[in-house]
Amino acid sequence: MRTATRRGVVLGGAGAVVLGAAGALTVDTPVRSALRRELGIGQVEATVPVAGGADPTYATFASAARGRDVTWGWAATGDPADLPVLLVLHGRGTDAHAAFDQLGMHRFLAQHVADGGSPLAVVSVDGGETYWHPRRGGDDPLAMLRTELFPRLADTGFATDRWAVAGWSMGGFGALLLAREVAAGRFEVDGRLRAAAAASPALFASAGATSAGAFDDAQDWRNWGDLVSGPGTGDVALSVSCGLDDPFRRQTERYRAACEPEPAGGIGDGAHTTGYWRSLVPGWLAFTADHVG
Repeated sequence: MRTATRRGVVLGGAGAVVLGAAGALTVDTPVRSALRRELGIGQVEATVPVAGGADPTYATFASAARGRDVTWGWAATGDPADLPVLLVLHGRGTDAHAAFDQLGMHRFLAQHVADGGSPLAVVSVDGGETYWHPRRGGDDPLAMLRTELFPRLADTGFATDRWAVAGWSMGGFGALLLAREVAAGRFEVDGRLRAAAAASPALFASAGATSAGAFDDAQDWRNWGDLVSGPGTGDVALSVSCGLDDPFRRQTERYRAACEPEPAGGIGDGAHTTGYWRSLVPGWLAFTADHVG
């Protein structure tokens, strides 16, 4: 009798665990996302193509706007002269190398051109941990892009009159911020931003919800971080995507809903991972080519 009762308790406990796990998978919480990742549900991976293409070219310059040396890199298929530019903004904790070392964008670019896509130049640059906006300490990545990087792009021969921007995580936020600043006339270069693409953009619901160090204070967030309340991107074409299991999914949904017209891209399988961001690169290149090619 005691054995049967004990077995019933064990089986009942196992059933409760199963039912609890099943319930957790249906409720939109961090636990749900963690369980889905553990079980391999809804995850997205992508491999870098083996297509050829030249390795990225890197250079470093002393940035007055950022108060430090800044590295930038670019990749293109063939002669860079007159190629439109896709500027790629990296996520937090990485640098100009990440677009190529982590996402393999030069390989995807070679595949894009081999498949008949319009040639482009992919450009990446160090933005530090600034969330791509001016900081109280004097680090100003927007000024660096405008007054230091773009003249170098023109000197290299790129067609800076036709350009687009893309980014992931912190860089996804940066791409949408840059689109807003261009539309508002606060970021002016010799050329028009045609398109902006963001993956898992680091959008926060309030100043109190931001990552440590992302903004100087609540006013800094209101000035630069509250893109959901007013995307303000004008006629810049948008593509905004996020994974179902990404912590920024809710705010990305709100951002998309605030835009008119609705951006391309969407919410689907995936999490805040390199595999997910890598899976979006072919779409970024096609989207850019459609608007600047």
